[in-house]
Amino acid sequence: MKTLLRLLLKSQHKRNRSRPAQTEKGMTLVELLVGAIMAFLIITPMLAFVVDMLNTDRREQVKANTEQDVQAALDFIAQDLSQAIYIYDNAGITAIRTQLPSPPNETPILVFWKRQLQQNALPVDPTGPNTPAPSACTQNAGISTCNDTYVLSLVAYYQVSGGAGIWCQPSGGNSCPTRIERYQIRDGLKDPRAANPATNPYYIAVNPGQAISAAYNPLFNINTPTQNVTTPGFSFPPPEVLVNYIDHSNTDVPIPTGTQCQTLLGVTPPPAPAAFNANDLLITDGLTHSFYACVDNSPSKNIARVTIRGNSLRRLQANDADFKTTSSAFFPTATVQVKGLGARGN
Repeated sequence: MKTLLRLLLKSQHKRNRSRPAQTEKGMTLVELLVGAIMAFLIITPMLAFVVDMLNTDRREQVKANTEQDVQAALDFIAQDLSQAIYIYDNAGITAIRTQLPSPPNETPILVFWKRQLQQNALPVDPTGPNTPAPSACTQNAGISTCNDTYVLSLVAYYQVSGGAGIWCQPSGGNSCPTRIERYQIRDGLKDPRAANPATNPYYIAVNPGQAISAAYNPLFNINTPTQNVTTPGFSFPPPEVLVNYIDHSNTDVPIPTGTQCQTLLGVTPPPAPAAFNANDLLITDGLTHSFYACVDNSPSKNIARVTIRGNSLRRLQANDADFKTTSSAFFPTATVQVKGLGARGN
Protein backbone atom coordinates (compact mmCIF):
# COMPACT_ATOMS: atom_id res chain seq x y z
CA MET A 1 0.00 0.00 0.00
CA LYS A 2 2.77 2.36 0.90
CA THR A 3 4.58 1.43 -2.24
CA LEU A 4 1.51 2.14 -4.39
CA LEU A 5 0.99 5.53 -2.75
CA ARG A 6 4.65 6.44 -3.28
CA LEU A 7 4.41 5.60 -7.00
CA LEU A 8 1.25 7.69 -7.42
CA LEU A 9 2.87 10.73 -5.77
CA LYS A 10 6.03 10.36 -7.79
CA SER A 11 4.07 10.10 -11.05
CA GLN A 12 2.02 13.18 -10.18
CA HIS A 13 5.21 15.16 -9.37
CA LYS A 14 6.72 14.30 -12.77
CA ARG A 15 3.57 15.46 -14.60
CA ASN A 16 3.67 18.77 -12.73
CA ARG A 17 7.32 19.29 -13.62
CA SER A 18 6.87 18.42 -17.29
CA ARG A 19 3.95 20.85 -17.77
CA PRO A 20 5.16 23.63 -20.20
CA ALA A 21 5.60 27.05 -18.72
CA GLN A 22 3.17 29.67 -19.76
CA THR A 23 4.56 31.45 -22.87
CA GLU A 24 4.92 35.21 -23.15
CA LYS A 25 3.41 37.20 -25.98
CA GLY A 26 5.84 38.52 -28.75
CA MET A 27 5.66 41.60 -31.06
CA THR A 28 3.09 41.52 -33.75
CA LEU A 29 3.91 42.18 -37.42
CA VAL A 30 2.19 45.58 -37.20
CA GLU A 31 4.34 46.55 -34.21
CA LEU A 32 7.52 45.52 -36.09
CA LEU A 33 6.44 47.53 -39.13
CA VAL A 34 5.73 50.62 -37.04
CA GLY A 35 9.11 50.29 -35.31
CA ALA A 36 10.94 49.95 -38.64
CA ILE A 37 9.20 53.06 -40.01
CA MET A 38 10.08 55.08 -36.92
CA ALA A 39 13.72 53.95 -37.10
CA PHE A 40 13.84 54.92 -40.78
CA LEU A 41 12.41 58.37 -40.05
CA ILE A 42 15.03 58.95 -37.35
CA ILE A 43 18.11 57.41 -38.97
CA THR A 44 17.67 58.76 -42.53
CA PRO A 45 18.04 62.47 -41.61
CA MET A 46 20.98 61.63 -39.38
CA LEU A 47 22.65 59.68 -42.19
CA ALA A 48 22.08 62.53 -44.64
CA PHE A 49 23.59 64.95 -42.13
CA VAL A 50 26.69 62.76 -41.71
CA VAL A 51 27.14 62.39 -45.49
CA ASP A 52 26.75 66.14 -45.99
CA MET A 53 29.26 66.80 -43.22
CA LEU A 54 31.79 64.41 -44.81
CA ASN A 55 31.31 66.03 -48.25
CA THR A 56 31.75 69.49 -46.75
CA ASP A 57 34.90 68.40 -44.97
CA ARG A 58 36.27 66.95 -48.19
CA ARG A 59 35.54 70.13 -50.15
CA GLU A 60 37.19 72.27 -47.48
CA GLN A 61 40.24 70.00 -47.45
CA VAL A 62 40.51 70.13 -51.25
CA LYS A 63 40.16 73.93 -51.15
CA ALA A 64 42.94 74.15 -48.55
CA ASN A 65 45.18 71.87 -50.63
CA THR A 66 44.65 74.03 -53.73
CA GLU A 67 45.47 77.20 -51.79
CA GLN A 68 48.67 75.61 -50.50
CA ASP A 69 49.68 74.42 -53.97
CA VAL A 70 49.12 77.86 -55.51
CA GLN A 71 51.09 79.57 -52.75
CA ALA A 72 53.92 77.04 -52.98
CA ALA A 73 54.12 77.57 -56.75
CA LEU A 74 54.31 81.34 -56.28
CA ASP A 75 57.02 80.94 -53.63
CA PHE A 76 59.07 78.84 -56.06
CA ILE A 77 58.59 81.38 -58.86
CA ALA A 78 59.55 84.23 -56.52
CA GLN A 79 62.77 82.49 -55.56
CA ASP A 80 63.51 81.81 -59.24
CA LEU A 81 62.76 85.40 -60.25
CA SER A 82 64.96 86.83 -57.50
CA GLN A 83 67.97 85.74 -59.60
CA ALA A 84 66.65 87.27 -62.83
CA ILE A 85 68.80 89.75 -64.71
CA TYR A 86 66.37 90.26 -67.57
CA ILE A 87 62.62 89.56 -67.75
CA TYR A 88 60.83 89.59 -71.10
CA ASP A 89 57.70 91.69 -71.38
CA ASN A 90 54.89 90.87 -73.81
CA ALA A 91 56.66 92.48 -76.75
CA GLY A 92 59.85 90.59 -75.92
CA ILE A 93 58.12 87.20 -75.74
CA THR A 94 56.43 87.92 -79.07
CA ALA A 95 59.83 88.72 -80.59
CA ILE A 96 61.44 85.44 -79.42
CA ARG A 97 58.36 83.19 -79.65
CA THR A 98 59.76 81.17 -82.57
CA GLN A 99 62.90 80.46 -80.53
CA LEU A 100 60.96 78.99 -77.60
CA PRO A 101 59.21 75.61 -77.23
CA SER A 102 55.90 75.59 -79.08
CA PRO A 103 53.90 72.46 -78.19
CA PRO A 104 50.14 72.70 -78.85
CA ASN A 105 47.98 74.25 -76.14
CA GLU A 106 50.98 75.79 -74.35
CA THR A 107 51.46 79.53 -73.82
CA PRO A 108 54.65 81.15 -72.47
CA ILE A 109 53.74 83.54 -69.66
CA LEU A 110 56.96 84.25 -67.76
CA VAL A 111 60.34 84.12 -69.53
CA PHE A 112 63.58 85.48 -68.09
CA TRP A 113 67.35 85.13 -67.93
CA LYS A 114 68.91 84.47 -64.55
CA ARG A 115 72.21 83.59 -62.94
CA GLN A 116 72.34 79.84 -62.31
CA LEU A 117 74.58 78.78 -59.44
CA GLN A 118 77.01 75.94 -60.19
CA GLN A 119 78.57 74.67 -56.98
CA ASN A 120 82.07 73.22 -56.72
CA ALA A 121 82.53 73.73 -60.44
CA LEU A 122 85.69 75.70 -61.33
CA PRO A 123 89.27 75.02 -60.27
CA VAL A 124 90.68 77.48 -57.74
CA ASP A 125 93.49 78.31 -60.17
CA PRO A 126 91.91 77.69 -63.57
CA THR A 127 95.08 78.74 -65.42
CA GLY A 128 97.47 76.48 -63.52
CA PRO A 129 99.10 73.57 -65.38
CA ASN A 130 97.81 70.81 -63.08
CA THR A 131 94.40 72.08 -62.03
CA PRO A 132 91.54 69.57 -62.22
CA ALA A 133 88.62 69.68 -64.60
CA PRO A 134 85.19 70.35 -63.05
CA SER A 135 84.46 66.62 -63.04
CA ALA A 136 87.48 66.09 -60.76
CA CYS A 137 86.48 68.71 -58.19
CA THR A 138 86.20 67.19 -54.73
CA GLN A 139 85.57 68.15 -51.14
CA ASN A 140 87.98 67.34 -48.32
CA ALA A 141 86.77 67.83 -44.74
CA GLY A 142 84.05 70.10 -46.06
CA ILE A 143 86.54 72.23 -48.01
CA SER A 144 86.02 72.26 -51.77
CA THR A 145 88.94 72.00 -54.14
CA CYS A 146 87.01 74.17 -56.61
CA ASN A 147 85.09 77.43 -56.59
CA ASP A 148 81.40 78.06 -57.14
CA THR A 149 80.41 80.02 -60.22
CA TYR A 150 77.39 81.28 -62.11
CA VAL A 151 76.22 80.68 -65.66
CA LEU A 152 73.46 82.25 -67.70
CA SER A 153 70.19 80.31 -67.68
CA LEU A 154 66.95 80.84 -69.60
CA VAL A 155 63.78 79.93 -67.70
CA ALA A 156 60.28 79.82 -69.21
CA TYR A 157 57.01 79.17 -67.37
CA TYR A 158 54.15 77.97 -69.59
CA GLN A 159 50.41 77.67 -69.07
CA VAL A 160 49.34 74.27 -70.42
CA SER A 161 45.79 73.15 -71.16
CA GLY A 162 44.53 69.81 -72.43
CA GLY A 163 46.66 66.72 -72.77
CA ALA A 164 46.27 63.35 -71.14
CA GLY A 165 47.82 61.11 -68.53
CA ILE A 166 48.28 61.42 -64.79
CA TRP A 167 47.66 65.19 -64.83
CA CYS A 168 44.04 64.63 -65.87
CA GLN A 169 42.81 63.07 -62.62
CA PRO A 170 39.99 62.64 -61.78
CA SER A 171 39.66 61.02 -65.18
CA GLY A 172 36.60 60.44 -67.27
CA GLY A 173 35.87 64.02 -68.24
CA ASN A 174 36.23 65.91 -71.47
CA SER A 175 39.05 68.18 -70.32
CA CYS A 176 42.26 68.09 -68.35
CA PRO A 177 42.88 70.69 -65.68
CA THR A 178 45.24 73.48 -66.65
CA ARG A 179 48.77 73.30 -65.23
CA ILE A 180 52.01 75.28 -65.20
CA GLU A 181 55.22 73.80 -66.61
CA ARG A 182 58.79 75.05 -66.36
CA TYR A 183 61.42 74.87 -69.10
CA GLN A 184 65.09 75.67 -68.55
CA ILE A 185 68.34 75.72 -70.53
CA ARG A 186 71.75 76.93 -69.36
CA ASP A 187 75.18 77.94 -70.56
CA GLY A 188 78.16 75.67 -69.91
CA LEU A 189 81.34 76.10 -67.84
CA LYS A 190 83.93 77.99 -69.87
CA ASP A 191 87.53 76.78 -69.82
CA PRO A 192 90.14 79.58 -69.84
CA ARG A 193 92.62 77.06 -71.26
CA ALA A 194 90.38 75.89 -74.10
CA ALA A 195 92.34 75.00 -77.23
CA ASN A 196 89.78 76.73 -79.49
CA PRO A 197 88.06 79.38 -77.36
CA ALA A 198 86.41 80.99 -80.37
CA THR A 199 84.57 77.83 -81.42
CA ASN A 200 84.44 75.74 -78.24
CA PRO A 201 85.23 77.65 -75.03
CA TYR A 202 83.77 75.02 -72.69
CA TYR A 203 85.14 72.36 -70.37
CA ILE A 204 84.64 68.88 -71.77
CA ALA A 205 84.89 66.88 -68.54
CA VAL A 206 82.03 68.18 -66.37
CA ASN A 207 79.58 66.74 -63.87
CA PRO A 208 75.93 66.02 -64.76
CA GLY A 209 73.98 69.26 -64.93
CA GLN A 210 77.07 71.35 -65.71
CA ALA A 211 77.21 70.83 -69.47
CA ILE A 212 75.81 73.42 -71.84
CA SER A 213 72.23 72.71 -72.89
CA ALA A 214 71.87 71.70 -76.53
CA ALA A 215 69.32 74.46 -77.14
CA TYR A 216 71.47 77.20 -75.60
CA ASN A 217 73.02 79.48 -78.22
CA PRO A 218 76.66 80.38 -77.39
CA LEU A 219 76.24 83.52 -79.51
CA PHE A 220 73.62 84.93 -77.12
CA ASN A 221 74.42 88.37 -75.66
CA ILE A 222 72.36 89.71 -72.77
CA ASN A 223 72.63 93.23 -74.23
CA THR A 224 70.58 92.07 -77.24
CA PRO A 225 68.10 89.74 -75.50
CA THR A 226 65.88 89.05 -78.52
CA GLN A 227 68.68 87.75 -80.76
CA ASN A 228 70.37 84.32 -80.81
CA VAL A 229 68.32 83.15 -77.83
CA THR A 230 68.42 79.47 -78.71
CA THR A 231 70.20 77.21 -81.19
CA PRO A 232 67.99 76.39 -84.19
CA GLY A 233 67.16 72.72 -84.56
CA PHE A 234 67.73 71.77 -80.92
CA SER A 235 64.92 71.05 -78.48
CA PHE A 236 64.59 72.13 -74.87
CA PRO A 237 64.86 69.44 -72.18
CA PRO A 238 61.48 68.03 -71.08
CA PRO A 239 59.60 70.47 -68.83
CA GLU A 240 58.80 69.97 -65.17
CA VAL A 241 55.24 70.43 -63.91
CA LEU A 242 55.19 73.12 -61.24
CA VAL A 243 51.51 72.98 -60.23
CA ASN A 244 48.30 71.39 -61.47
CA TYR A 245 44.60 72.30 -61.12
CA ILE A 246 44.87 75.85 -62.45
CA ASP A 247 41.55 77.42 -63.42
CA HIS A 248 40.45 76.92 -67.04
CA SER A 249 37.28 79.03 -66.94
CA ASN A 250 36.80 81.44 -69.82
CA THR A 251 33.65 83.23 -68.69
CA ASP A 252 33.09 85.71 -65.86
CA VAL A 253 36.81 85.63 -64.96
CA PRO A 254 38.60 88.80 -63.85
CA ILE A 255 40.34 90.22 -66.93
CA PRO A 256 43.60 92.10 -66.28
CA THR A 257 44.62 95.00 -68.48
CA GLY A 258 47.86 96.68 -69.44
CA THR A 259 46.66 99.86 -67.76
CA GLN A 260 46.20 97.97 -64.50
CA CYS A 261 49.75 96.63 -64.83
CA GLN A 262 51.00 100.16 -65.38
CA THR A 263 49.32 101.31 -62.17
CA LEU A 264 50.41 98.31 -60.11
CA LEU A 265 54.03 98.56 -61.21
CA GLY A 266 54.15 102.35 -61.07
CA VAL A 267 55.35 102.65 -64.65
CA THR A 268 55.82 106.20 -65.92
CA PRO A 269 55.52 106.45 -69.71
CA PRO A 270 58.63 107.91 -71.33
CA PRO A 271 58.29 111.39 -72.82
CA ALA A 272 57.35 111.72 -76.47
CA PRO A 273 58.35 110.85 -79.08
CA ALA A 274 59.37 107.55 -77.38
CA ALA A 275 56.88 104.76 -78.06
CA PHE A 276 54.93 103.34 -75.13
CA ASN A 277 52.17 100.73 -75.04
CA ALA A 278 50.78 99.65 -71.68
CA ASN A 279 49.68 96.33 -73.20
CA ASP A 280 53.37 95.39 -73.53
CA LEU A 281 53.46 95.16 -69.73
CA LEU A 282 50.80 92.40 -69.57
CA ILE A 283 51.48 88.76 -70.46
CA THR A 284 48.45 86.46 -70.42
CA ASP A 285 46.87 83.70 -72.47
CA GLY A 286 44.05 86.05 -73.49
CA LEU A 287 41.32 83.56 -72.53
CA THR A 288 41.38 82.22 -68.98
CA HIS A 289 43.66 84.82 -67.35
CA SER A 290 44.39 82.29 -64.59
CA PHE A 291 48.18 82.65 -64.88
CA TYR A 292 49.48 86.03 -65.96
CA ALA A 293 52.30 88.47 -65.29
CA CYS A 294 52.89 92.22 -65.34
CA VAL A 295 56.50 92.98 -66.30
CA ASP A 296 58.56 96.16 -66.27
CA ASN A 297 62.00 95.24 -67.61
CA SER A 298 63.42 98.75 -67.63
CA PRO A 299 67.02 98.79 -66.34
CA SER A 300 66.04 100.70 -63.20
CA LYS A 301 63.29 98.25 -62.18
CA ASN A 302 63.38 94.72 -63.67
CA ILE A 303 60.17 93.78 -61.83
CA ALA A 304 57.56 91.09 -62.42
CA ARG A 305 54.17 90.74 -60.72
CA VAL A 306 52.79 87.20 -61.11
CA THR A 307 49.23 86.01 -60.42
CA ILE A 308 47.89 82.43 -60.30
CA ARG A 309 44.26 81.32 -59.85
CA GLY A 310 43.58 77.71 -58.92
CA ASN A 311 40.46 75.57 -59.30
CA SER A 312 39.79 73.32 -56.30
CA LEU A 313 36.50 72.03 -57.76
CA ARG A 314 38.40 70.28 -60.58
CA ARG A 315 39.91 67.96 -57.97
CA LEU A 316 36.42 66.71 -57.13
CA GLN A 317 34.94 66.20 -60.58
CA ALA A 318 35.96 65.10 -64.05
CA ASN A 319 35.12 68.39 -65.80
CA ASP A 320 36.20 71.92 -65.09
CA ALA A 321 33.78 74.00 -63.03
CA ASP A 322 33.41 77.53 -64.37
CA PHE A 323 34.50 80.43 -62.24
CA LYS A 324 31.69 82.26 -60.47
CA THR A 325 31.98 85.26 -58.22
CA THR A 326 29.62 83.58 -55.76
CA SER A 327 31.96 80.56 -55.49
CA SER A 328 35.26 82.43 -55.64
CA ALA A 329 36.41 80.69 -52.45
CA PHE A 330 36.94 77.55 -54.54
CA PHE A 331 39.17 79.50 -56.95
CA PRO A 332 42.02 80.68 -54.71
CA THR A 333 44.08 83.51 -56.20
CA ALA A 334 47.53 84.61 -55.08
CA THR A 335 49.96 87.25 -56.33
CA VAL A 336 53.64 87.93 -55.80
CA GLN A 337 55.81 90.83 -56.97
CA VAL A 338 59.54 90.27 -57.32
CA LYS A 339 62.42 92.53 -58.23
CA GLY A 340 65.16 90.73 -60.10
CA LEU A 341 68.72 90.46 -58.88
CA GLY A 342 69.96 93.12 -61.26
CA ALA A 343 69.59 94.45 -64.73
CA ARG A 344 71.60 94.60 -67.90
CA GLY A 345 74.69 96.69 -67.44
CA ASN A 346 74.44 96.62 -63.62
